[in-house]
Amino acid sequence: MAQTKTSTPLVPAVELAARSKISFPNESAEYRRARTALLAEEIELRRHIERVAEMRRALPPGGEVKKNYQFQSERGPVSFADLFGDKQTLFVYSYMYGPERARPCPMCTSLLSSWDGEAQDMEQNIALAVVAQSPIERLVAFKKERGWRNLKLYSDTSREYSIDYLANTPEFADTAAVNVFTRRDGVIRHFWAGEMGFDQADPGQDPRGAPDLMPIWTVLDCTPEGRKADWYPSLEYPR
Repeated sequence: MAQTKTSTPLVPAVELAARSKISFPNESAEYRRARTALLAEEIELRRHIERVAEMRRALPPGGEVKKNYQFQSERGPVSFADLFGDKQTLFVYSYMYGPERARPCPMCTSLLSSWDGEAQDMEQNIALAVVAQSPIERLVAFKKERGWRNLKLYSDTSREYSIDYLANTPEFADTAAVNVFTRRDGVIRHFWAGEMGFDQADPGQDPRGAPDLMPIWTVLDCTPEGRKADWYPSLEYPR
């Protein structure tokens, strides 16, 4: 899909919404008016998402990665540079499954379960790595239990990477983190990280990032129930 440039004049969202000819059986005029007003806001939301993405793409070069981080993969030791494979961009998710945890974080697991189905598509464009602080044998055992086939898991038992890139902090020894790195002309740099936390949370909301990387919340946001304040994914459900 072509990317919208902010310099391109755009038709007002209200006008675009008014062009819609969609209607559904037995809907009222009141419903259609409200839905058209909502459509205008959805168009504005789409545009805002693209404006933010354009700002993100335009970030100046981030800090150079000067340490030679080491990990254990399912096939043996690898370096940080190895995580890129043949790609120039690396997306790293820090998974909350450290050695202190009896079981992995259900929220992280829900997210990664959805990504497992998308991993091969993502990797047509970028490298995708899931890093956790437990030994690789433990990570592989849960990968098999969960039925993941496509995610690449890496163990950071030294915790050096996890500490430097905020997946291990004085407050949270094992927390989720999202970091993106680039490799240009042989130089690896940090590009972007999710930086929303408790300090940036709005009243009555979890400290979630934007865009929200969990497909489940995107789906639930389209329903009348929305995101229930007292519900979160579980690792297992009764059969």
